Amino acid sequence: MKKIKVILIGAGDRGLIYTDIMGTMPEKFEVVAVAEPIDNRREYVRAKHNIPEERCFTHWKDLLALGKIADAAVITTMDRDHTAPALIAADLGYDMLLEKPIASTPEDCVAVRDRAVANNVKVVLGTVLRYTDIFNCLKNLIDSGRLGEVMSINHEECVGNVHQTHSFVRGKWGNEGRSSFMLLQKSCHDFDILQWLLGKKCRKVQSFGTLSYFTKENAPEGAPDYCVQGCPAAEECPYHVDKVYMTCEPVSWFGKDITRQVIPTKEMMAEAVTHDPYGRCVFKCDNDVVDHQTVNMLFDGGVTVTFSMNAFNKGGRHIHIMGTKGEVHAAMDGESPVKLFDFKTRETETVPLTAADGMNGGHGGGDGGIIVDFYDYLAGIYTGKSVPTIEESCYNHLITFAAEEARLTGTIVDVDEYIKKVQG
Repeated sequence: MKKIKVILIGAGDRGLIYTDIMGTMPEKFEVVAVAEPIDNRREYVRAKHNIPEERCFTHWKDLLALGKIADAAVITTMDRDHTAPALIAADLGYDMLLEKPIASTPEDCVAVRDRAVANNVKVVLGTVLRYTDIFNCLKNLIDSGRLGEVMSINHEECVGNVHQTHSFVRGKWGNEGRSSFMLLQKSCHDFDILQWLLGKKCRKVQSFGTLSYFTKENAPEGAPDYCVQGCPAAEECPYHVDKVYMTCEPVSWFGKDITRQVIPTKEMMAEAVTHDPYGRCVFKCDNDVVDHQTVNMLFDGGVTVTFSMNAFNKGGRHIHIMGTKGEVHAAMDGESPVKLFDFKTRETETVPLTAADGMNGGHGGGDGGIIVDFYDYLAGIYTGKSVPTIEESCYNHLITFAAEEARLTGTIVDVDEYIKKVQG
């Protein structure tokens, strides 16, 4: 069995998840170098994978300056920092697992695509929903013909009210100038899934959405800048730090995120919410990304798709696919089964997932699934249908950019014309 050597650029949440999973497959992967500016994260990767000190760096430039020392690069920096290391890694001949989005501008997405193609390197984007049992189940149903010709899809991304405030109000993705717009950073997963399920080109997009609730105008009277400063609405507010952060385990995703520690303590969390961004009142942050948005899409063959991204819910994804022979309802919530109604028999059946524990693991099992498929893809033994080419991933990103243009301009955007404009 071929062992794939990997370098890690960016040891944040996604980078640690991917390489931790790789660490459970020592016969397939070996992490041989890391670049990460935060000391405790870099040290965690070094110790876990027994990496020599001379191959641990605070900046990715120093790591890539060594040339090609491995087979693949896992690039999991912040959104706006994807492009530069990806371009250099492509020139060095690295295959890549590149966290989504490809880049924060359409031009940079095209640049990464073109550089990867020119250097004949494989780039697998971190659109992990493709690797979940539930979406593979839906893909197989469509491809098998059980639904006939798909006519329409209604798809909801329920971000979750707490997730919205953590990541997209208080957190690193709340301000477009520092990251990217909401539809790209959160929902490029969904545009990718919709195009993959249909296997058709998207022709036109229309979109509406705004930031309506998490604004200064909606702050409770007398609310301070930080929750711990004594908010008069503390009992009623579901976003008070005591309820969101101080009730969760320190080693939870929230605990690691707000402290920037791989193994945080309750004391570290309590300190963080006194002065760090995650302690701010959710109505007094510098967030500017939307908290709800709807997109209408027209695909080849007259297929219509509606997509809704919304913060005001518990969280999860829900999809309703309507075809000429039947319809299917599914939810990525860990609770709801896949239900198919057959027009001929007039019966509803529960469709089994491939794995009995299909909803276990991060992103519904997608975090583990992408690593398994990434190995097979690079090793030349891949037989599945989930892994996209970089060209396909880029195209689906450009649909997302076109949808945001439609929202900003209040127009219906022709996707082909938009892509031509971006590509010059």
